Amino acid sequence: MAELNSSTSLSSYSVSKKKIKVLIVDDSALMCAMIRSALLEDEEFEVLGYAHDPYEAREKIKQLNPDIITLDIQMPKMDGLTFLEKIMTLRPMPVVMLSSLTEKGRQETLYALECGALDYLCKPDGQIALNDWAIELRQKLKAAAVAKVKSHQTFPAYQETQDTKLQKPVDMKLSATGRLIAIGSSTGGVEALNDVIPYFPVSTPPVVVVQHMPEKFTSSFANRLNTLSHMHVVEAQDGMTLKQGTVYIAPGNKQMEIVKGPQGYMTVVRDGELCSGHKPSVDILFFSLAKLGTEKISAAILTGMGKDGAAGLKALRDSGAFTIGQNEDTCVVYGMPKAAQQLGAVKKEVSINQIAITLLNNEL
Repeated sequence: MAELNSSTSLSSYSVSKKKIKVLIVDDSALMCAMIRSALLEDEEFEVLGYAHDPYEAREKIKQLNPDIITLDIQMPKMDGLTFLEKIMTLRPMPVVMLSSLTEKGRQETLYALECGALDYLCKPDGQIALNDWAIELRQKLKAAAVAKVKSHQTFPAYQETQDTKLQKPVDMKLSATGRLIAIGSSTGGVEALNDVIPYFPVSTPPVVVVQHMPEKFTSSFANRLNTLSHMHVVEAQDGMTLKQGTVYIAPGNKQMEIVKGPQGYMTVVRDGELCSGHKPSVDILFFSLAKLGTEKISAAILTGMGKDGAAGLKALRDSGAFTIGQNEDTCVVYGMPKAAQQLGAVKKEVSINQIAITLLNNEL
C-alpha cells in the first residue's frame, strides 16, 4: 500500500467552490447505487465512481483524487478498518464510515473514529425513511469536507485487554464537594474526548458529557472510554446521583439535564424535541447547569459542526461558571467553539491537550 502516498497532503483540505468530489467504497452494488442517488440530488456533489474493495479503492484514489470517500467497514480482501489505518498514515483525507447497527458494527465504528474517520452513518435498516437517510448523508459529507484531517502514525488497540496501559492522569488532589465539570462535543469529539477523559484522576468531580451520537452507540462509547480511563465512565440513566470519579455520557436520542436532588446533583434523562438540531443537545445540558446557580462549574465546548452549546455556555459563563473552548488549531471542525467564542461564552481557548488540566486547575 506504500504507493497510496502522495506529495499533496489533504490535511489542510478545503472544499472546492464547484463540487465536492466523492469516491464510494463499498462491496454492495445496491449500497453504491443508494449513495450515488442520494448525493446526486444535491448539485454540490460529484460522484467520481465506485470501488468494491480496498485495493480497487487505492487505485481509484490515485487516479481520481477524490475530496472525500465513503467507506464500508465490512469489505472483501481487506477490512475497512485496516484500509482506514493505511489512508490515515499515508494519505490523510476526509472519510465517512458506513456501518451496521450491530454491537460489532458499533465497536468498529468507534474504533474508526479514534483512527481519524470524521463521521459515520448507519446503513438503512428500514426504520428510517430513505429520504431522511439521504439528507443526513449529505449533511455529514458536507461537514466532513470542510474538516481538518491529520496524519496518524500510531493507532489505539482495537480490542482492549487487562494489560491496557492507561494514560498518566493529571497529578492533583481535588475536592469534589458541590463541583461539576461539563463537556459538549460533536464531529471529531470521539477522538477529542479520548484526549481529555483519560487524563482525569479518580479524584475528579463528576463529569457530564454530551457527544452527538445516536441511540445505542453512546453505551458502546461509554464502555470503550471506560477501558481507557481512570474515572468510571457510564451511559447516564434517569435519576442517577452524580458521584466523584464518574463520567456520565448522555444517551443517544434522549435529552439530559442536571438538577438538584435530595442527595446532591442528579440526572434527568428524558425524551424531548430536538434542540439546536440535536438530541442529545449540549445546550439542553448547559442551560440546566446554568439554572443551578453555582459558580462551582467548569465547562468546555469541543470540536463540532454548528452552534449547539454556544448559547448554553454563554448562560453558564453569565452565571459565574468557568468556561473554555477548544482552539481552532486542534479542532477537527471549528464550528461549535467558534460560535461560542463569537457569542462571548468562552473565557479562554486552549488546545485539546490542555483541556483536562485547564478544567482541573479551576477545580483547585
